[in-house]
Amino acid sequence: MSQTTYTVAGMTCGHCVASVTEEIEQVPGVTDVDVDLASGAVTVTSDTPVDESAVRAAVTEAGYSLADA
Repeated sequence: MSQTTYTVAGMTCGHCVASVTEEIEQVPGVTDVDVDLASGAVTVTSDTPVDESAVRAAVTEAGYSLADA
């Protein structure tokens, strides 16, 4: 199992959290998504390491962006 935490910019409400969660859950291998709205932290749990570009694309599809590290 692998866990990676990303920071998503622009989330302001529960709908934002739901949208980001729904899109990231569709990335192959992802088993769980935990979003902390206050900090923008999104922890992605997966069976195998997930390609960051796939997560970035999912977040973009939801209408948000990953904050640059």
